[in-house]
Amino acid sequence: MLALGGAAGCGHSEEEWQGKLNEIKNLEGRLKKAEDERKKCDSDLAGARDELALLRTENDTLKGKAGDLSKQTADQLALIERLKREKEQLDAIKRRFEELRRKLDGLTKLGLNVTVRDNRMVIQLPGDVLFDSGKVDLKKDGEKMLLQVAEVISKDAGLAARHYQVAGHTDNKAFSGGNYKDNWGLSLMRAREVLTFLIAPREGKEPGGGLPPKNWAAAGYAETDPIAPNDTPENMKKNRRVELVVMPNVEEMLDLNKLTN
Repeated sequence: MLALGGAAGCGHSEEEWQGKLNEIKNLEGRLKKAEDERKKCDSDLAGARDELALLRTENDTLKGKAGDLSKQTADQLALIERLKREKEQLDAIKRRFEELRRKLDGLTKLGLNVTVRDNRMVIQLPGDVLFDSGKVDLKKDGEKMLLQVAEVISKDAGLAARHYQVAGHTDNKAFSGGNYKDNWGLSLMRAREVLTFLIAPREGKEPGGGLPPKNWAAAGYAETDPIAPNDTPENMKKNRRVELVVMPNVEEMLDLNKLTN
C-alpha cells in the first residue's frame, strides 16, 4: 500500500502526459510554420534583392538613355540653329543676287540677254552686232551698244564696283589668216577690243565707256563654250558672241542657278 501510494504521489496522470504531448505538437507546428514563414521571407527578400538589382540596372540604362537623348536634343538644337544661320545667309545672298538682276534690267531693255551660266551672271552681246565676220575692229553699232552698257554700269555704284571678265566666243568654223591665226586668237582679240573700249576715257581722241580698268579682264574661249549646237547658221550666229561675266564675290560662291528657280 505504501509503495503504491508513493508511485501515485510522484507520477503524472495519463491526461497530463497527453496534454504535454499535445502542447509539444502544437509548439512543433508553430515552429514549422514560423520556419516556413522565415523561408518565405528569405525567398521574398532574395527576390526583392534581385528586383532591386534589376531596377538599378534599368535605372542606369535609363540614365544612359536620358543622357543620350539629352545629347541628341542638344545636337538637334545645334543643327537647327546652324541651318537657321545658313538659311539667313542664303536669303541675304539671294537678296543681293535679285538686286543685281534688277540693276541689270536696264540692259535687258536694250535687247541684251542677261542670264546665269556656269554659276555666273552673264551679259551676252551679239558678236555680229559688234564685229564684221573675221574682224576685230568694233563696228559703230557695236560701239553704241557698249556705250549703253557702260552707262548702265557706271550709273550704279554697286555695278561699277564689281569685277568683270570680257569673254570672246566663236562658232566652230575654222578661222585662218590675218594676225590671229585661229579662233583662239580671234576670240581673245575681240574680247580685248571690247575691254579697251569699255575702259577708255569718255573724253579724248577715242572716247570710250570710262569704266575702271582695275575691275576688268579679258579671255578668249574660241568655240569651246557654245550656247547652241553649231548645226545651223542661226545657231552658229548665237555662238559668235562676247560676254560680260559678272565675277561673283566670295560670299556669292554658291549655285546661283538654284536661286533662279
